[in-house]
Amino acid sequence: MSGKALAAKLKSNLRLPVMAGPMFIASTADLVIAQCKAGIIGSMPALNPRTTAALDADIARIKAAVGDAPYAINLVAHPTNERLDADLEVVLRHKVPIVVLALAANPALVRQLQANGAIVFQDVIKDRHARKCAEMGVDGIIAVGAGAGGHTGDISPFALCQEIREWWDGVLLLSGAIANGRAVLAAEVLGADFAYIGSPFLASTEANTQEHFRQMIVDSHAVDIVTTNCFTGVNANFLRPSLVEHGLDPNNLQRAEGKGINISGGGDNAKAWKEIWSAGQGIGAIKRSEPAGDYIERLVSEYREARVAIGLPG
Repeated sequence: MSGKALAAKLKSNLRLPVMAGPMFIASTADLVIAQCKAGIIGSMPALNPRTTAALDADIARIKAAVGDAPYAINLVAHPTNERLDADLEVVLRHKVPIVVLALAANPALVRQLQANGAIVFQDVIKDRHARKCAEMGVDGIIAVGAGAGGHTGDISPFALCQEIREWWDGVLLLSGAIANGRAVLAAEVLGADFAYIGSPFLASTEANTQEHFRQMIVDSHAVDIVTTNCFTGVNANFLRPSLVEHGLDPNNLQRAEGKGINISGGGDNAKAWKEIWSAGQGIGAIKRSEPAGDYIERLVSEYREARVAIGLPG
């Protein structure tokens, strides 16, 4: 199936061309269900449930709640993910419709998932990464531009989307400070099939986030986001107030020797995401903590108004 046909097929089950980004710790089965029921593609990392058995139960609950609506599970395909094989078996058995691969992948894994009926996406931060993913045969590429929450790119979403779309005719998703309906339409105008939205859902009542974290999302703006590689070894965006509350100087962060990513869920990486909170530059659009469905309803309204404003059908 061509990329255009696949994108059209996915959109036929949605109210809005949006996929939720799977957020480490924060995304829950309840959030995925709310996202899908509101008309977008919901997603969560396989590692968020504490065990593979819990992942199995969460996916079963999502399937029962959303019916034929598309949803996604994010698999960290890096060799240091000690749960990869077990979680993959669960994903295959449940025939998860969309699988987002992160950090690493190989053609054999992509083919195994596709043979089982899954649509396979992979996130990238550079055009050269996207080309490698295309060689592996993925169905969709998630272009993570500057301003995205969590592990982030350093290239403007405008430039990254442009470079990839020049040669890629598969499904293209764009991430990077997209938080309102106008930005969703802008992603389409740039050539993306879907907007990829994560950080605004941190303030959702269904997210596994502390109340103080939710309020910090509501109170913060783009200027409150700090990009650093000091916590996980690669660039990620964090909330400045969260750093300050932990006695850190956002303007003088230094990476400790030997620190790096721990994919198994323990160690320094997990501590960073639990105690020092991450978000993207689009959070200035978030004015309240509310159910995910209410936020998505507002996205739909803003998106339709933006279409009408430029002469498109609402």
